[in-house]
Amino acid sequence: MAEIDSEMLRVKNDENLVKSREHMTPKNSELNENNSKIDLGNYKKKDDAINLDDALVDNRKNNQGSSDIDKMWKSLVKCDDDDNDEKKIVEKMVNDIATGLIDEENLELGENIISNDEELDLDLAEPTPEVMEYAKRELGETDEVKCQTLQELRDMIYERGECNPHRMDDAFLIRFLRARNFNVNRAHRLVVRYYNFKEEYPEIHKNINPLKMGHIGDDDVMTVPAYRTQCGRRLMIYRMGNWDPKKYGIEEIFKATVIILELGTLEPRAQVLGGVVIFDLENIAMTHAWSITPQIASMVMALMVSSFPMKTHAIHIIHQSWVFDMIYAMFKPLLNKQMQQRVFFHGDDMTSLHNHVAPTSLPKKYGGTRDELPYSKWIDSLSMKPKIVKEMHSLGYVVPEEILNATQEL
Repeated sequence: MAEIDSEMLRVKNDENLVKSREHMTPKNSELNENNSKIDLGNYKKKDDAINLDDALVDNRKNNQGSSDIDKMWKSLVKCDDDDNDEKKIVEKMVNDIATGLIDEENLELGENIISNDEELDLDLAEPTPEVMEYAKRELGETDEVKCQTLQELRDMIYERGECNPHRMDDAFLIRFLRARNFNVNRAHRLVVRYYNFKEEYPEIHKNINPLKMGHIGDDDVMTVPAYRTQCGRRLMIYRMGNWDPKKYGIEEIFKATVIILELGTLEPRAQVLGGVVIFDLENIAMTHAWSITPQIASMVMALMVSSFPMKTHAIHIIHQSWVFDMIYAMFKPLLNKQMQQRVFFHGDDMTSLHNHVAPTSLPKKYGGTRDELPYSKWIDSLSMKPKIVKEMHSLGYVVPEEILNATQEL
């Protein structure tokens, strides 16, 4: 069975469901109606509760209906007859999973975390209570920790003097703390690397006009869907086979990537949850491989891992060929063990990809249900958002005077 995304089926935020899980048995549970079977004994456990995530995915593959899942749940959870509220919660959740209204991964963060609205906008609001519960559990973020570490990080930047940030306010520094789980020393190193990267590669961010990067979208080399994964994470999709190295160099792709990463770090929710990347390597050829030098490999690692305050939650490789094997041989030594565990190879098997990213969060091209969105539409839409324009201008990007004037009037 394909490896499942590390998001486990946990429902700690709902006290009723937590109470229910205490009744789960670690023994195998079988359902033999219509020769169907769900074996729970071989799945991993977390917090002394069986991980139903894997079991439910297998159940879907076997085309079993909601009635079988309902029976499975009831065989594991013992609800008292007079506890109707608890029954309703459990039954609704299981039935929604079976009918696809809730994907298993959603339950990590709470049912209401995801919005299916396809808006060409950034979510600049404070994270929802469900996201903050995730931040507390996974990052160690609390109001007290946040207040203390922000001041410690600010003091460390001043005292060590290794970089000169263009901003030192809480909203800016919190990005780095979240990216390093509120470890102040590691967050400080990230701040330093962020500015070192900018100094080392000014050609991919300085004096760049985001509105003139439309060729990346026109060629469908990369895109950012307006929708998110079922866990609320931003999704970036690269289709490297569509890139013609004779038309423009790989530096152009880096420019577009940096713009998207800078925009992504503006979202508090993205700071907490991180992002997911899909590399579609269909039609990749040796002309692409020759462009991947050791310096390019180092730049990729800086963007994805070491120098930007945005966590890469997972990287999915699809349609890879022997050409990719050559390229990956250059990257693999640069990946630490933790990062290697976040890279998943699916080949042409979209079902394998669906075990990590639900079809409801994928374009139709990958067996999903969603439409495509050109890269340029994002930039055009965001160019009229005053806060975003101001942020990008402060980072050194070229913003046409007419746009600056227009947004200042809003």
